[in-house]
Amino acid sequence: MRVRPVFPIHDIDYDASVARLLRDAALPTTDLPHSRVRFLGAVDGSRLLGCVALEDCGDDALLRSLAVAPSARGAGLGAALLAAAEDFASAQGRADLYLLTTDAAAFFTARGYASAVRAEAPPGIAATAQFSGLCPASSHFMRKRLPAGDASPGR
Repeated sequence: MRVRPVFPIHDIDYDASVARLLRDAALPTTDLPHSRVRFLGAVDGSRLLGCVALEDCGDDALLRSLAVAPSARGAGLGAALLAAAEDFASAQGRADLYLLTTDAAAFFTARGYASAVRAEAPPGIAATAQFSGLCPASSHFMRKRLPAGDASPGR
């Protein structure tokens, strides 16, 4: 079952509102202006409610920067953003999504992600700034196999 957000999810640019939301959520931002990252977000007028990003890593992608504004939490927006990112990555032919998290392993486990071994990370994932230094070594490294798909974000 897919959670349908109140606000549509679509491509957004990395800008000051995204940087502020990520900083408020204590997520890394220093590498974002220089990364191969695509952002999806939910916006109410000019207010960013939540965002998620995919960093292109060849056959796979690194899911990162999933954040929801405090005023929008509890309504399923985080799950909807995650589903939209998964749909987009699948439609782009990505085989697996990987992520690092310090405090949301249960959220991701409930949505089909499993623990992965850092030493076995694909080279493209291991080469990202997030994997190689921005996230602490104590972060949970997780993976989800994606179905081949032809979906659009936010379905």
